Amino acid sequence: MPGSGGSWRDAYKGMSSDNIKGLVLALSSSLFIGASFIVKKKGLKKAGASGLRAGSGGYSYLVEPLWWIGMITMIVGEIANFAAYAFAPAILVTPLGALSIIISAALAHIILREKLHTFGILGCVLCVVGSITIVLHAPQEREIDSVIEVWNLATEPAFVFYAASVVGLAFVLIVQFVPQYGQTHVMVYIGVCSLVGSLSVMSVKALGIALKLTFSGMNQLVYPQTWVFTLIVLTCVITQMNYLNKALDTFNTAVVSPIYYVMFTSLTILASVIMFKDWDRQTGTQIVTEICGFITILSGTFLLHKTKDMVDASNPGSSSGSLLLCLPKHIEDGKGFKQEGIPSRRQESAKSPRPLRHSKHGEEDGFDPEAVPLRHQEASRSSS
Repeated sequence: MPGSGGSWRDAYKGMSSDNIKGLVLALSSSLFIGASFIVKKKGLKKAGASGLRAGSGGYSYLVEPLWWIGMITMIVGEIANFAAYAFAPAILVTPLGALSIIISAALAHIILREKLHTFGILGCVLCVVGSITIVLHAPQEREIDSVIEVWNLATEPAFVFYAASVVGLAFVLIVQFVPQYGQTHVMVYIGVCSLVGSLSVMSVKALGIALKLTFSGMNQLVYPQTWVFTLIVLTCVITQMNYLNKALDTFNTAVVSPIYYVMFTSLTILASVIMFKDWDRQTGTQIVTEICGFITILSGTFLLHKTKDMVDASNPGSSSGSLLLCLPKHIEDGKGFKQEGIPSRRQESAKSPRPLRHSKHGEEDGFDPEAVPLRHQEASRSSS
């Protein structure tokens, strides 16, 4: 089938050197970021063994070299991710961020002995398959010779409308919804992060292109547009990190991470399609294939997060302590567990004891008869 072989050769020839550089940088970023979580966690464990744990307000990890190695590894990964946007379109780079989740889960299974459920392994496979699908059908990076050209793309009516809508929605969420529903609805904080994050990626890409051109001999630092993009990056990243930290501090990480990944990646791809017109240079088949690859990654991400804390029921060595992994986010307070995802007023009502009804057994034994199963109450009455 010569026609089939020719199409495959054309596909491979069609992947530009810039896309390959962006792909390598994105994969390197996922590797460094995924490994950094494991190294930092080992550093936190080591520091907690000799001092006050970070979860209890301690800062002994700041003098732990292993924790700093993990932090430096994460910074290197973020720099590689930043550079990837300068070479490849966001529709290629952004979805590959899911690979850091796979690397982190695999290393946790091997190094930290944190069990990875069978369905979690399936989730990893789905993420890999989806990533390969997107890589093979990603659009070519647009040829840009000046930051002025990026500025012209950013000031076209379609993207101006998108940016204005994003800023308006984020402002409404921050002013109107965060004070009332921020502590009870996870979508409020994540909505702000995702909306602002899509603009931050576009600005990071513009700044990355400016730096790439500068290093190649065409100085872009003399243009005020470069510094405007830098200011937008700083503003968006600070806002994004602020509300992401609020979400992680309020709700379970297993809930925040997949929802944030879906919203952030979807809005980033939408922003890139509007600003850089990625899909204008592709056929309908390529676009549909990329969407299918993205949905495959989303399915794998949700499956991995849903099952990463599950304990295999067939494991005879599982104990009640391992079952705590299945609980929502909690912290130890010395008396029990406090669920951080529950509003404070509900926590207080949950902690307050139920009023005891005056009954013979309630007065003598000091417990609530309603808390005892019905058959035990009947047995108690018959024995009395």
